[in-house]
Amino acid sequence: MSSEQAYRRGIQTQWDVDCLRSKRPGRSRPFPLSPRALTRMYPTRALRYWFVHNFLRIEHRRREKPLSVCEVGIHTGEMLRFLRSLEEVGVPLAEWSSWTGVDQRIEPDALAGLGYTTLIEEDIERSNSWLRADADVVILLHVLEHLYHPEAAIRQIAEALAPGTALLGGFPSVPSWAAKLREPRIRANPNHNGHVSVFSPKRLRAMAETCGLELDFVTGAFFLRADGSFLEDRRWWLRFNVAFGARVPSWPGELYWVMRKPARA
Repeated sequence: MSSEQAYRRGIQTQWDVDCLRSKRPGRSRPFPLSPRALTRMYPTRALRYWFVHNFLRIEHRRREKPLSVCEVGIHTGEMLRFLRSLEEVGVPLAEWSSWTGVDQRIEPDALAGLGYTTLIEEDIERSNSWLRADADVVILLHVLEHLYHPEAAIRQIAEALAPGTALLGGFPSVPSWAAKLREPRIRANPNHNGHVSVFSPKRLRAMAETCGLELDFVTGAFFLRADGSFLEDRRWWLRFNVAFGARVPSWPGELYWVMRKPARA
């Protein structure tokens, strides 16, 4: 299966959203979300993990073997917690042979039992020595907005990747003109989330090009997140947000993407 076939435009509108029902029968492991988000049936914040879950499934089908996964910025294991909560209610997952977790600060007690095969404490802006040579995918989910030099970090990672390796990730996004105005402001006064870099679809495409990567897929995530709103109890609202993001990725919100090192680098 080629990348073009796997990541055709609008494919995300065909993915299962019922797996995102926070109150699905048989689920005892909650999604790694705030108590407020978990009061709603279809929490929009869960889309960040849902996109990566589906990217992993596509990569698994493309490679026809269990994946070697390297995840950067694991915090307390939210991505694997999400996947385990899906597994518990019988949602098909990608298969993986190994899952390496990388972060500036590792909290082993919080990560115990989730399934990490290796944990590495490393600052990815300083080195790429943490990257496994046999990695099939590298996950960078809501990581790059915390870096002062994200392009340099991606360039270092790209240099160490084997041809064909995919980078899967996402971050907050605004239109290009707004990003140029906003970034100096948040660097002067970082917000409570520690964001210091601001992204747009234009910056993402430029990053891929300058780092020698192909941008296989990019999409917006939603029209309006509406955290905790009654709208999040409506399946059609989640579907509408996913469809809107597919059509208007430049809308202020979040971008989710797949970049790949060309087979012939």
